[in-house]
Amino acid sequence: MSHASRTGTGTGAGAGTGTRTAPRICPLCEATCGLTLTIEGTTVTGARGDRDDIFSRGFICPKGASFGGLDADPDRLRVPLVRGEDGELREATWSEAFDRIAARIPALTEAHGPQAVGVVLGNPNVHTMAGALYPPLLLAALRTRNVFTASTLDQMPKHVSSGLLFGDAHAIPVPDLDRTDHLLLIGANPLESNGSLCTAPDFPGRLKALRRRGGTLTVIDPRRTRTARLADRHVAIRPGADALLLAAMAQVLFAEKLVDPGALAGHLEGLDELAAALADFTPDAVAAACDVDAATITALARELAAAPTAAVYGRIGSCTVEHGTLASWLVDVLNILTGNLDRPGGALFPLSATARAPRPAAPGKGPVPGKGFALGRWASRVSGHPEAKGELPIAALAEEIETPGEGRIRALIVLAANPVLSAPDGDRLDAALAGHLDFMVSVDPYLNETSRHADVVLPPPPPSQSAHFDFAFNSFAVHNQVRYTPAPVPLEDGRMDESEIHARLILAVSGMHGAPPSAVDDLAISTTLTKAGAPPEPAAGLTGRSGPERRLDLMLRLGPYGLTLEDLLAHPHGIDLGPLKPRLPEVLRTRSGRIELLPAPVAADLPRLRRALDDRPAPLVLVGRRHLRSNNSWMHNVGSLGGGSNVCTLQIHPDDAARLGLKDGTTVRIESAGGGIEAPAEITDTVRSGVVSLPHGWGHSRPGTRMSVAAATPGANVNQLLDGTLLDPLSGTAVLNAIPVTVTPSR
Repeated sequence: MSHASRTGTGTGAGAGTGTRTAPRICPLCEATCGLTLTIEGTTVTGARGDRDDIFSRGFICPKGASFGGLDADPDRLRVPLVRGEDGELREATWSEAFDRIAARIPALTEAHGPQAVGVVLGNPNVHTMAGALYPPLLLAALRTRNVFTASTLDQMPKHVSSGLLFGDAHAIPVPDLDRTDHLLLIGANPLESNGSLCTAPDFPGRLKALRRRGGTLTVIDPRRTRTARLADRHVAIRPGADALLLAAMAQVLFAEKLVDPGALAGHLEGLDELAAALADFTPDAVAAACDVDAATITALARELAAAPTAAVYGRIGSCTVEHGTLASWLVDVLNILTGNLDRPGGALFPLSATARAPRPAAPGKGPVPGKGFALGRWASRVSGHPEAKGELPIAALAEEIETPGEGRIRALIVLAANPVLSAPDGDRLDAALAGHLDFMVSVDPYLNETSRHADVVLPPPPPSQSAHFDFAFNSFAVHNQVRYTPAPVPLEDGRMDESEIHARLILAVSGMHGAPPSAVDDLAISTTLTKAGAPPEPAAGLTGRSGPERRLDLMLRLGPYGLTLEDLLAHPHGIDLGPLKPRLPEVLRTRSGRIELLPAPVAADLPRLRRALDDRPAPLVLVGRRHLRSNNSWMHNVGSLGGGSNVCTLQIHPDDAARLGLKDGTTVRIESAGGGIEAPAEITDTVRSGVVSLPHGWGHSRPGTRMSVAAATPGANVNQLLDGTLLDPLSGTAVLNAIPVTVTPSR
């Protein structure tokens, strides 16, 4: 651990009447940039990049700069809402809200069993300490298998492929951006998204630094994104063909004897079987389906193999397609075949400060078998969708609520999620929430398209009144580091800390209503010590003014660097833990103790990929797009982030617009299996012909919400074009990209 890079002294979180500054890690995307907040009294009046932050070094994006506006949004709920006998939501006390939950949820589970309760987790949970620490305890208390998260709208294919390859669904390698010589991005646009499953403040600056040091950037994307414009080579692939192209690249490596796993060789199982399984996916065979000529595919493979170091990185564009898990698997297969997995300049496994301590390897012995990773341990009640990582497809939520029978979801707990907008066929889910639930709880700062259906809404405080630690994103960071920021503003009177909200919710649903919230944290600490094989005595020595701080202190002490909460508080701008290092074989949890290159579920799904070679493309297919000034549906209520490129338009190529008789700015009708929507046409050659693009997270036009800024420019909900039946079978992830659509002038 390098202590030389510890900088800064911090200002504390005490409330004052004058103007002061305080550090705060930005919670608004996965980049986790350090901010310096300007605070007048208890109001955040400005935010700039923290130049002393050991990770972000002063970088800031428009979202971070708008921290104060989001924090002080007048539409944020400040007290709980409870549905009255007249059917209307009204303000209530915290005691009344939790009394209502304690009276309803345990009674429903006693009468109908634990499967009568469903839980939905949205992605804002990974941006807060409470959202990371308490949902696992809630699920354990409820004992329900009806768990749905935003992962099956995003990254679940990567979790599944990592679980199958490495035995651990959370062992996700990230590109070593600062040291690689060759970076290949597929389905990723980090100049807009700031990175995903790859925590990297100033992703644009890191890519430019790659180019400056003579490295090569290749981008595979059907759109000429901002990232693609920065690249040495942009390949405008046909949407949905990612797995085919990657398979062909791997086939070239085998056919031309370019496979060189290097130090990985002793950790591999199934190399020959992999070569045989991919033999049919030649560049000539996949070229038509990808609409990329065979020579280009071959060149991509040769360039990857020839680079001194290289990394392949795929994200949501290659995940949310029919073969998302296969594409995610092949990303790592290419890194393995070229010897770039687990080496500097390639793709490595980060080691966060709260990670479980590495398993010691027995000297002179072979691989250490693990428990492995299993799919389909249970299935959804209605359509029989197999679970993945303990979750069911969120596209199946509506049918699990509305279909009669034993095990029907009668109560729903929604934590920081808005599936009416984010999941397929929001109209169906909207109706299910309105007409088929006995009880619903939402933990959400807004009355949005989903929480408006709740019987109880529990609003967490704004970010300035919350401490911050990135449990999830530090596990995907491109440089090992650790940072913690206490709440820069004290909790406002009448507010309840988000951690206490979660703890009281757990007590209310588990029959322990009225017990102190600290009981939940005490149980978590005891359980953590037991799992670690540690005696209970260390619990008495933990520091921290709250349950979450004590739990963080314990995780740091048990972690690989032996840190404490006091260490973090003494260094408010972070502690540099050094560059990523090779970690094999300690990360492997497969039953063989090796990287299993051709897992049985993947092998069984390859015939489906072969059949895709003969698919005839639809005249028009839809893809999504990211906006730098947005993050899904929950940031459209910040006025300063509206406008510019952050608009809900249908991008369409000039040739397609001319063929369909469309003019720029005119309203068009888009239709697909799930229904139809309308949006303004934006004619641009940044999308390839045959492709249209509409952003995700819009559609703020439903009545009963309290998001005035978003409602003023509602946009269209792209997910209403989907009926929810098309999923990646291995991960249960909804197919959101490469959707056939028709586009006509609106009447």
